[in-house]
Amino acid sequence: MGPEATPCDLVTVPARQGLEAVDILRRGADSEAVGPVLHDGACAVLGFVVPSGTAAAWDVPGSACTETDGRGFRVPADPPVIGGGWLLPPAAEAPVTDPVVLRAALDQAARLIEAADNCR
Repeated sequence: MGPEATPCDLVTVPARQGLEAVDILRRGADSEAVGPVLHDGACAVLGFVVPSGTAAAWDVPGSACTETDGRGFRVPADPPVIGGGWLLPPAAEAPVTDPVVLRAALDQAARLIEAADNCR
C-alpha cells in the first residue's frame, strides 16, 4: 500500500498552470517538495495534495482548495477522481505539497503563461 495515510486538502487548478507549477517545483532547490498531484480524466484540471486545514485560508485566484479531511480521502489511496489518475503518485518523502511553496509556484506559473500568451 505504500506510505502511511495522511489527511489532506486538495488545491485544483487548470492543467496548463498546474503543469507549469509542477515543473517549477521539481526544478526548485528542494525538488522533493512537490507531493502527490492528481489529474482528471480529460487532463483539464490538476489537483495538488496539501496539508489538511489549507482550505481555510486558501485565496489564490484561478484555483480552489477543497477541504477533504473527514470525507474519506486520505493519501495514499486510489485517485478520488473517476477516470483520473496520479500525475505524481504519493511518496513517503513528500506526502503533501507545502501550500506556501505551491502558492509561489502557481503565481510564477501564471506570470509565465501570461507572458507567453502576450508574445503571440
